[in-house]
Amino acid sequence: MNQMQKAKRFTKLHVKGEPLILFNAWDAGSAKAIAETGAKAVATSSWSVAEAQGFSDGEDIPLPFVEQIVKQIARAVDVPVTIDFEGGYSEDEGELAANVSRVLSLGLIGINFEDRVVKGKGLYGADRQSKRIAAVRRAADKAGIDLFINARTDTFLGQSGDPAKSIQEALDRAKAYEGAGASGFFIPGLQRAALIGRIVEGTTLPVNVMVMDGVPSNKRLAELGVARISYGPIPYIETLEALKKKAERVHS
Repeated sequence: MNQMQKAKRFTKLHVKGEPLILFNAWDAGSAKAIAETGAKAVATSSWSVAEAQGFSDGEDIPLPFVEQIVKQIARAVDVPVTIDFEGGYSEDEGELAANVSRVLSLGLIGINFEDRVVKGKGLYGADRQSKRIAAVRRAADKAGIDLFINARTDTFLGQSGDPAKSIQEALDRAKAYEGAGASGFFIPGLQRAALIGRIVEGTTLPVNVMVMDGVPSNKRLAELGVARISYGPIPYIETLEALKKKAERVHS
């Protein structure tokens, strides 16, 4: 498949109630190993990519380095590749569009794009983030790629208080982001089944849930209508734990 075909294929993999499972990679080797298990697509985790190279998450790893890693991943596997692009490495919409154009040229067909303020605190307002999403969509259209923009909201992850009180804000953001050109809606940090169900029912976008402690089983998420399940940093963390245990046995 060429890049355009992969993009169309990837979009079709998002089916409500039959979620696409993404066991997140961090480099070409892990991506190839995951693809060889029969994975329908490969996704990165920004936390894992950064940690594997000695950086912290939050766009600490230089963008040119990210591009090099993405390029190697895209070359290593034949399945569609989507990356966690955090906030796009810029607050400026023109620079953001240029950044997206560069990573698109490497062969990827999707990005996670979050509403957390780049190198700052809190979230962009829905209007501001919608403009940023629109800039990403224009860059993708110019490149002729039907980029899957997985619009991530950090309304829930790391936030205090009752998440039920933030459901309407999340749904308002989903509507705004869809109008700006988003392809999916990512809600990391939301754990309660009933609340996940309210998000699924309240938006026409395919909903992405991240596996973490307290999140329902994949089977239950499918029953709720989730269309995409990702594992975030779990694969990297578990791989490193296994490596440490092996090294401890060798060195003991």
